Amino acid sequence: MSTQRKEVFDQECQRPDGCQNIDLLIETRQKDLGGFRVRRVLPTIKRRMVGPWIFFDHMGPAEFPAGEGINVRPHPHINLATVTYLFEGEILHRDSVGSYQTIRPGDVNLMVAGKGITHSERERPEVTEKAHRLHGLQLWLALPEADEEVEPAFYHYPDAEIPRVDVDGVPVRVIMGSAYGKTSPVKVYADTLYVEAHLKAGQSIVVPDAEERAVYVAEGEVAVKDATIHEYSMAVFTNEKGIELTAKRDSRIAFVGGENLGHRYIEWNFVSTRRERIEQAKADWKAQNFPKVVGDDDEFIPLPE
Repeated sequence: MSTQRKEVFDQECQRPDGCQNIDLLIETRQKDLGGFRVRRVLPTIKRRMVGPWIFFDHMGPAEFPAGEGINVRPHPHINLATVTYLFEGEILHRDSVGSYQTIRPGDVNLMVAGKGITHSERERPEVTEKAHRLHGLQLWLALPEADEEVEPAFYHYPDAEIPRVDVDGVPVRVIMGSAYGKTSPVKVYADTLYVEAHLKAGQSIVVPDAEERAVYVAEGEVAVKDATIHEYSMAVFTNEKGIELTAKRDSRIAFVGGENLGHRYIEWNFVSTRRERIEQAKADWKAQNFPKVVGDDDEFIPLPE
C-alpha cells in the first residue's frame, strides 16, 4: 500500500529458546502512513526473503470516516509480482495494462510487473462516502531471473475460485501453490506457497512443506513446542519435516514460502537481480517513460530523492 518501500527495516529478530524448529522470529514494526497503519514484516536486515517472497505488509485494520480512505497515486514496479489479499474492505486497482478491478475480501489480485508496470490503489466513491474499514495483506514476489522482464500482466481470482480444505477441523485456503492435497489456480513463476488457516484455541496444524517457509500471525497467538509466536509476528522455520503449530487462542495465520531464488536488490518500488536495472527504472520513472495508468494518468508519485 505504501510506496515508501525502499527501507529494509531493522525489526526485532531473534532465535527463540526452546524450539529448534524455528530459525528466526521477526517482530513487526508499525509505520504510520498518515491515518493508516502498516506493519512491515519483510524485508529485514536479518532476513530479506522467505522463498520468493521479498516484501510483506500487514495493512490495518484501519477505520476511515466518511470522505476518507486509501488514495495511492500511480507508481511503478519492475521485476516482481504483487499479491493483494483483503480480510475486510475493498480496494480499486487500476494499471497501465488497462485493468480496472475492485478487490474484496477473499479475492486474490496478482499484478505481474515484469519489464515495467504502473498502477494506482484507490477506493470507489460508493465506499468513501461512508465510514468503513480496511484490513489485509500486501506481498511482493520476486520473479525468477529468466522471468524478470516478462510482459506486464494482471490476474484477478474471485474468492470462490480459491480452494478450501478442512485439515483436522481447521479451515484452510490454499491461496498460492499446493498444500494439504489442494492446488491453487493462482499463477506462479516459481515454487510458491501461500496458505491461510483459522485455528480455534487448542487446534493444531502441520506446517506445509517448502524449501523455505514461515508463518505470520495476523490475529491471535500460536506455539511451536515451547516457543510462542505472538500476534503480528513471523516465525521462519527450519527445514525440519512435520513441524506442528498449536493455537494458544483463536488465530488467523498465513503460511508463506517456496523456493530460494537467490539475492535480490530492492529500492523503493523496484526489485531486481541487477542493481543497474533498478537505476534504469529510477531514471525512467523520473523521466516519466513508464506506461501510464489507463483512466488515472493525471497525477503520480515522484521518485523519492
